[in-house]
Amino acid sequence: MAKRNTLDLSHLIPYSDFITGFTTCELIDHPNIESVILDDHQLGIHKVSSATTHHVVQPPASSGSTAAPKAAWEAFYPEGSINPGGEIPGGFGFYLTGPSSFAKRLETASEATFSYRLMLQEDWEWVKGGKLLEFVLGGVNDLAYGCTGGREDKRCQCFDLRAMWRANAVGELYAYLPLTGDNATQLSWVSIAFRVKLNDVGSANGEIELWVDGNSVIKVDELTIRTNDSGRIKGMHFQTFFGGHGKDWASPKDQRAWFSDVTGVISRSY
Repeated sequence: MAKRNTLDLSHLIPYSDFITGFTTCELIDHPNIESVILDDHQLGIHKVSSATTHHVVQPPASSGSTAAPKAAWEAFYPEGSINPGGEIPGGFGFYLTGPSSFAKRLETASEATFSYRLMLQEDWEWVKGGKLLEFVLGGVNDLAYGCTGGREDKRCQCFDLRAMWRANAVGELYAYLPLTGDNATQLSWVSIAFRVKLNDVGSANGEIELWVDGNSVIKVDELTIRTNDSGRIKGMHFQTFFGGHGKDWASPKDQRAWFSDVTGVISRSY
């Protein structure tokens, strides 16, 4: 992978051994990775939350040392907003499979990594917590969708994995699986990557791993991610909002965040 400017591309793709992939990052040049733009059609975006927007904008100039993307999705969290379906909608939400060729390869993928870069506005207020973009969804056919919100029905046939922020910038991994320092923000880009390896049905040998700026911060193995051979990785669930459900989770003011350089790679297939 070619490197230009100051972006360490391993922050988006933490390992070099992969089969195929896609990216919207202009700095990645690799024969096995398809370059696309932040476009709903090209990225296979569907089931979009109708109450919110994800406009492509030129993001503000950043104060960090890494190369800044030229285009990004802008998430807007109005004062008092809690989630995309709330009385005051905030953030945005949709599902993403990637380009059609990548989506086809996902049908037989047993291990994949998805990543993006994000930047929060200056003086971001964390409140009690909220959802960053969810990384991976999957399951048996359409049961993969809606595997959130406390769902219990047919939970053994879906999985959904996301990053979440808590008060004072504490991060956590927020997972739906089968039932078996300095907190001030600046205008700088952060890279987040997430890997999921499906388990063999009947064995607890699934794995998940989360990287922040190329550093592995969460890694869990011996997991049961699926209970059916038909369970597959479906793509990314892009959803970000404040909450929680109560008003004490709501954004205390109008706030914005930007998301760019969306990337996905497949490292193993059946």
